[in-house]
Amino acid sequence: MVSGQQTRRQFLNSTSAIGLAALAPQLTLAQSRLPQRTIPSTGESLPVIGLGSSKGVSEIAERGTGPLTEVLRTLVAHGGRLVDTWPRDPANDAGFGSIINLPDLRDALFITSKIDQTGRAAGIRQFEETLRIYGREQLDLIQIFSLTDLDTHWPSLRDWKERGLARYIGVTVSEERLYEPLEEFLGRESPDFIQVNYSITERNAENRIIPMAADRGIAVVINRPFMNGSYFRRLADVALPEWAAEFDCSSWAQFSLKYILANTALTCVLTETSNPVHMAENAMAALGGVPSSAHRAQMRRYIDSV
Repeated sequence: MVSGQQTRRQFLNSTSAIGLAALAPQLTLAQSRLPQRTIPSTGESLPVIGLGSSKGVSEIAERGTGPLTEVLRTLVAHGGRLVDTWPRDPANDAGFGSIINLPDLRDALFITSKIDQTGRAAGIRQFEETLRIYGREQLDLIQIFSLTDLDTHWPSLRDWKERGLARYIGVTVSEERLYEPLEEFLGRESPDFIQVNYSITERNAENRIIPMAADRGIAVVINRPFMNGSYFRRLADVALPEWAAEFDCSSWAQFSLKYILANTALTCVLTETSNPVHMAENAMAALGGVPSSAHRAQMRRYIDSV
């Protein structure tokens, strides 16, 4: 049995050697569009798999815009839309802006960004620079990164939404130490979106944060489905269990994604990759079988034992 990490490494090798043709049988299934879930505040739908593009954007200086362009085209080919990032390096960000304004991508994507600065003026400057770099008069979603200077920036986000500069507003967390302040925030405010870390190995968000958001009619975007890569390192020498085939799971990446997507209270999962073959594999996790409650309990026991 080949491990999930070995599978992704083999995908990389095959991609560099013979390109996406190596995955032709799977890519044919791109004709099966990704399932969609509703944004509670408006009723608009989003595909359940998106792209966290920080890694791809950070590699533009070294690799050029080609790889990320193909990742985004692969996402769109499978029916995906949501792309999550935020500006940090002017050269790389300009490259990203050029990609998302290509004729075949400009109107196909749901573009989100973040504010990670301290101070009202700095946050406004960052937002204005994001609009300029991304070539947009309006962002689909603007978020406060890791609750940074939350009380200062939240009035700005509400103002941008009221002025039509952002369609949706929200906040992000990616570590459990921020769950308590996030809960306090959700007790007094009503963002359109929250973003939270959740995976087969980081499951605490399913106990309080995700149910609370669902009860309050807030869309939930998931980050760290692979724990920023440490998930694959942990499982490098572990065999994918044979019973994973019972819900059409063929890799460790899909193992975590299928566990996450079986939770119907969330809206979209951000998968981060700079490889279009991996993007296709991630999208395929949303198709086929869904783990039952019994399967999910079995998945938790298995992952906790290795």
